[in-house]
Amino acid sequence: MVLANGLVLLVQRDTSAPVASVQVWVKTGSIHEGALLGAGLSHYLEHMLFKGTTRRAGREISTTVQAHGGNINAYTTFDRTVYYIDLPSEHVGVAVDILADTVLHSTLPADEVVREKDVILREIAMCQDDPDDRLGEALFSTAFRQHPYRHPIIGHRDVFAGVTRDDLLAYYQARYVPNNLVVVIAGDVDVDAVRAMVEKHFGTAPRARLAPVLVSDEPAQLAPRAQHRYEDVELTRAGLAWQAPGLTHADTPALDLLGMLLGNGDSSVLWQALREKKRLVHSIDATCWNPGSAGLFYISFTCEPTKREAATAEIYRELARVAVRGFTPAQLRKALRQVVVGEINTRKTMSGQASRLGVGEVVVGDLDFSKTYFEKLSRVTNAELRRVLKTYLVPARLTVVSLNPKLALASKKTVVKADDAVQPFSVQTLPNGARLLSKPDSRLPNLHLRLLFEGGPLHEPAGNRGATALMATLLTKDTKRRSAAEVAKFIEEVGGSFYTFSGNNSFGLAVEVMPGDADRALSLLGDAVLTPAFKKANFEIERDAQVAALQQDADDVVTVGRKLVRKKFFGSHPFAIDAQGTIEGLAALKPADLAALWKRVGVAGNAVLVVTGDFEPRVLLPKLKAFLARLPKGRQPARMAKFSAPAEVGDFVEHQPREQAVVFQAFPGPGLLDADYYVGEVADELFSGMSSRLFERVREEKGLAYFVRSSRVTGIDTGMFSFYAGTAPATADAVLAEIDAEIARVQDGEVTTEELHRCQVRLKAGRRMGLQTNASRAMHAGLNALYGQPVDDAKLYDERIDAVTVADLQAFAQKRFTRTQRTQLVVRPA
Repeated sequence: MVLANGLVLLVQRDTSAPVASVQVWVKTGSIHEGALLGAGLSHYLEHMLFKGTTRRAGREISTTVQAHGGNINAYTTFDRTVYYIDLPSEHVGVAVDILADTVLHSTLPADEVVREKDVILREIAMCQDDPDDRLGEALFSTAFRQHPYRHPIIGHRDVFAGVTRDDLLAYYQARYVPNNLVVVIAGDVDVDAVRAMVEKHFGTAPRARLAPVLVSDEPAQLAPRAQHRYEDVELTRAGLAWQAPGLTHADTPALDLLGMLLGNGDSSVLWQALREKKRLVHSIDATCWNPGSAGLFYISFTCEPTKREAATAEIYRELARVAVRGFTPAQLRKALRQVVVGEINTRKTMSGQASRLGVGEVVVGDLDFSKTYFEKLSRVTNAELRRVLKTYLVPARLTVVSLNPKLALASKKTVVKADDAVQPFSVQTLPNGARLLSKPDSRLPNLHLRLLFEGGPLHEPAGNRGATALMATLLTKDTKRRSAAEVAKFIEEVGGSFYTFSGNNSFGLAVEVMPGDADRALSLLGDAVLTPAFKKANFEIERDAQVAALQQDADDVVTVGRKLVRKKFFGSHPFAIDAQGTIEGLAALKPADLAALWKRVGVAGNAVLVVTGDFEPRVLLPKLKAFLARLPKGRQPARMAKFSAPAEVGDFVEHQPREQAVVFQAFPGPGLLDADYYVGEVADELFSGMSSRLFERVREEKGLAYFVRSSRVTGIDTGMFSFYAGTAPATADAVLAEIDAEIARVQDGEVTTEELHRCQVRLKAGRRMGLQTNASRAMHAGLNALYGQPVDDAKLYDERIDAVTVADLQAFAQKRFTRTQRTQLVVRPA
């Protein structure tokens, strides 16, 4: 529907869950900034639109949304800026009203313009502290010479610093007009009613002049380009990018499919050749990025510094081999199936459905694009794949970038059922103690199996930290019947996924497929659990990959700080180290250690299997019971350690080679089974989010930090409650003082009933919105069963959250947030 003022309205009704997503797509992004190209105007304006309108003060916007159980946010990219609210569907009118007011009637207060500029300058500095962001900047500035893609979306620091309120206002008035907007609504809504709401709130704004913005075309690249940087990083990150045509080009479907075949999944060509066989990389993937009139075919990888050149050479050899031999029919079928499954996954949530419609209208200009695209994709042949590879992946179009440790440079110099989702889980306990949870849901052709075990740090030997995570990964690899490559091929050829998860208290495996592949999923799960091989070759590959991930963590200042404060707080307790372990602990491991750990924790009494999705219970459940009956007998293992008090109390400083500072305060927190766990839930919400008093004070009013919030490490019977913020080195002490003041306010019982109600509404709505997919529902129910909690706890959760009072929060803060049990850490630039 197109309103009289030119605004486009798209509505998708879906009654499968009582939630809705309301999105406003503004057809302007960083490539549309005209004379101020590279200033980051679009991103700046995205921040400013939450600062107040002619009807609402800035704080009122987020407070109102959260009071109705919603989340409000926005993002900016090259060609669009999107504002969205996800919330319970009965409040969709609130979302329409607020987004219309925000997008069309923002006042851009002068004081907020100044304050937000400081915030974004810190954000730019934080981006410079992120190696992946730096690599992306190197890629786009090298691959694009004329097209505005060469400029970062957030803007160049010096150009952004010169932007005035008048610049921002002029851009706002020119681009934020009804005839440049698309409103998308998806969810359990009445179509006529939401149409009337949009007419009321958006329809009164007049159509305006909308001058076209010249976006320079990128000329054909005629010779290879390269940029190699040597910085303070632990691992090499590298990318090979070839100039590619835009999204609507006739060759795009073939290039997209080529990307999936080369680098999507563990059975892909490059993953198998470079990671599994040659062991040259820790990770590698390939994709065709083409959002507009120009794009890049991109292969990215991480590796040890000494292996970058060999890895690059091997990629070229694999491309040459494929150019001659092409792909097998099985590989083609697998890639096509992956695309279909990916499309299904985008439609699991209301937000995903709305985003899909927005892309079709704003990015492509054709709501039927998905249908025609899939038709073209299904007709791609081996000959076409070889042709586009030979046409586009050629030296003249190539840009190579890398980010390497400085030591490397030195070395170099030398059919819907609306009620399915609300049905309770069926719970059965088998004679051997294994538990089976099941919940049919035929809304989408999707089936999810999740097998959970209690495990993690509390069940690992002190010298083998990270063993559970590595063991879980290897369970998805070699079995006595199939090699790791065969496992990957077996699941990916039907577009399925087979993956592991691990955390502080549990680990497990998940398989997701289309309903017709249930037997295949169960076959994989059965082999993984009953006949794992823990072969030395893949043990070493996956251990190296886990070590590489830990090395990457060392490049992120926030992660470094989190790990340090956690270690100081927990001391000798296993939670001092997260589930991924340490480099030293992983180095000490042997395959036999993992086999021994699996023998201890992989037993029937410690197992919960959850199935949800589109299945017939009378057909599938007997097969699942037969599988569980084969698990080795045994009870849930005892946990090895108890936590009494913080190990290191006091104020500590760590110096890192970064531009920004990060501050932390850690206190004892409740475990899952503690009486004040739900008070802790509310407290975490109270200190977090855009409408929290702490955020408003530190970021909005004083502009002291780019981010500030609370966080938790939660165990079954213990935990850590922490605060952290990213700030400039000069303002670190001021931020800590503000955190202290907010804690004192709660300890004095000064939380208002409005604040408490907002937190309660947000938590309950967040729980509801977080359980839209089969995977999320299976995980939630499985963990509840594993920890002895009610499986279907939605009503109980709401009741316990609603029972929390201001006095409870006061008592919680008085008991837990004391200086005598506080570990404070400031990470400062070296």
